[in-house]
Amino acid sequence: MRAVVHTRYGPPEVLGLAEREKPALTEDGLLVRVRAASINAMDWYFLTGIPYPARMMSGLLRPARDIPGVDFAGTVEAVGASVTRFRPGDEVFGGARGTLAEYVTVAERRVARKPAGVTFEQAAAVPVAGLTALQGLRDKGQVRAGQDVLVNGASGGVGTFAVQIAKALGARVTAVCRTDKVEVARSIGADDVVDFTRDDFTRSGRRYDVLFDVAGSRSWSECRRVLKPEAIWILAGGPRTNPWTGPVAHLVGTLLASAGRRPKVTAFMAKLDARDLGVLGGLLESGKVTPVIDHCYPLGEAAAAFRHFGAGHPQGKIVVSL
Repeated sequence: MRAVVHTRYGPPEVLGLAEREKPALTEDGLLVRVRAASINAMDWYFLTGIPYPARMMSGLLRPARDIPGVDFAGTVEAVGASVTRFRPGDEVFGGARGTLAEYVTVAERRVARKPAGVTFEQAAAVPVAGLTALQGLRDKGQVRAGQDVLVNGASGGVGTFAVQIAKALGARVTAVCRTDKVEVARSIGADDVVDFTRDDFTRSGRRYDVLFDVAGSRSWSECRRVLKPEAIWILAGGPRTNPWTGPVAHLVGTLLASAGRRPKVTAFMAKLDARDLGVLGGLLESGKVTPVIDHCYPLGEAAAAFRHFGAGHPQGKIVVSL
């Protein structure tokens, strides 16, 4: 099979196309013909090896796995003996290791059915970003109808899902983004949009029940000005410019500054879960959530897709189509 590979850390130019053996089917797994995949911050860290602590998971000196990618959508080719929910021909989406390839094997518990009216490219944009937004808002933020939710970093992959999922949960949503993304934020349902290049959202005088923070652009002392005493601040990302710490410095600094104080601050990593993928599939099918895709590249241009991501500020998700 054709696959995007890299045998060393570096910029997108280290990526190339190569032939690899089709992955072996496991007893509890599915062999899926990949039709589309998408790029997340995790993929960028594992490609570049920066921030350096990411190498604890991806390999200290060189990548432990040479095919990048986690998100995917595709068609089931074969199923393991213990698989009960799927059969060959089913269209699915989910998360696995090494999805920038023609085939991938994935455990049944990390896959859901793709809604019929959703393209493979749209479905591939969902898993990591969509689960981050869903689990952050529903589980960590406990968002309820009628609450006021502020999404800082509302125009990227996670942020565009967060705006729509918060609306689906019945919240009033204020989106914070840059000038060229204002119309996108409005188009996906934000009730109010703050252009951070012109206005300081931390001095707006408004108060919010939940801050879903993808950008990590403001400090604890600044953001607490716009949060109600019982508010919840969800840390879902941060600046990745520091090669030693990446977003971790902002996450840890905010947690330390807020320790024992209000509002409550929480950080988390999304879990790939078939049930929650099914919830997202229902939101897609109902039209309450529509993935925002910045650009779609063919497999042979995966390096260009990563360059686009690394340049910063994509509008929604960057997808690779097979």
